[in-house]
Amino acid sequence: MDQIGVVGLSYRHASAEDVARFAIPKAQIEARLPDLRAALRGAEVVFLATCNRVEVIFAARDHSAAGDQRGAVFRALRGRDPQLGEAAEALRAWTGEAAVEHVFLLACGLNSAQAGEHEITAQLRGAWDTARTARVCGPTLDRLLGEALSMANRVHRLGAATRPPSLADLGAARVLAHCGVRREPIALVGVSPMTRRCGQILHDAGFALLIVNRSPEVAKEWAESIGARCLPLDEFRAAPPRVAAVVLAAATSEAVLGAKALVALSQAAIIPPLIIDFGLPPNVEPAAAQAAGLARIGMNELIDATREQRLSQLVRLAPVRAAIDERLARLRSELATRAIGRKLADLRDSFEGIAAAHMEQLLTEQLRDLDAAQREVLRRFATTLARRLAHLPLAGIRAAAEHASADTVDAFFRAARLQRAGQANDVDSGKRNS
Repeated sequence: MDQIGVVGLSYRHASAEDVARFAIPKAQIEARLPDLRAALRGAEVVFLATCNRVEVIFAARDHSAAGDQRGAVFRALRGRDPQLGEAAEALRAWTGEAAVEHVFLLACGLNSAQAGEHEITAQLRGAWDTARTARVCGPTLDRLLGEALSMANRVHRLGAATRPPSLADLGAARVLAHCGVRREPIALVGVSPMTRRCGQILHDAGFALLIVNRSPEVAKEWAESIGARCLPLDEFRAAPPRVAAVVLAAATSEAVLGAKALVALSQAAIIPPLIIDFGLPPNVEPAAAQAAGLARIGMNELIDATREQRLSQLVRLAPVRAAIDERLARLRSELATRAIGRKLADLRDSFEGIAAAHMEQLLTEQLRDLDAAQREVLRRFATTLARRLAHLPLAGIRAAAEHASADTVDAFFRAARLQRAGQANDVDSGKRNS
């Protein structure tokens, strides 16, 4: 696990604006991944950006230790060198088993603002797919993310009956509270997991929906599935219809609705519509919404609303935490055994080779009168005895490898001096001493 690392920031120690400074616009991620990989010196890499976090998951090349790569990630994502201490203050880093644990917790939603939410699993899978398409992923991260997503699917099955509300659920609840008995249409800007989740909830509540997107063709299939109509973004900006609320989650580095569009939106309504903004960076600037007389709820406000519920959700998800620990222990054992598997095989072969060499010496000298059948019995006995004698050190080093450093394990094999190259000397020494 030593070669795996994570660098990132999230709602837990940064504002939505801070997170946005490190986010890569969705349309640019695939093209920029090779540069991010180069900044990490050829490592395997996956880049994840959501409405409240940015994570760079990587595996160092040639099985070397991951190390703290906050400076490299800062330069790659911000386009400049960090000032003294700036990268360490802005970003968090995990390496080795701590990084693997972080990815598991992330995939299962235990690190989310709304503990246990499911959307992060789909977002992580999408980030993995993008990395593979860009050919910057590899066998180490494929194994890690495969394990993490498998664990997440297991967790989701266990908690299917008690699915916790996501940030999208909370946003939809705010819209329902704002609308009350009114039934004006609700605009959903952008086709994303957040708008899709909100749209399903609002559709189930009986609201007419308006899907707004730069390319209406992209939204057509979804709109038809929920009986909504589509509208191009430019047309919505120029002449917004009367709506009760606007939910935005568009992947862009600029404001989707500017001051002019917000004023027109306010003037078209009898009661000013509510703005729910999942954008990162914001799809609607807070100051522009306030100037237009529109109430805006952004990511900071939604995350603050989850803090009181988080502790109770984590307590409910305690069995999930236990399952993650179990999977981590198994993965640690598998990776440790795989890393030293060839050396273990060589050590076992050394025991067998030494036993066979000494047995052949006995058969040539003291036991030379035995017939072929008797000789074969003794040869099999020597092999069996060697395997049983090798079992204890093999089992011990296999168990120790889970907890010891790679240098410690290598030191054991160097000190053992049981490689095949030394077998002839062992036998020659036995002859001289006999």
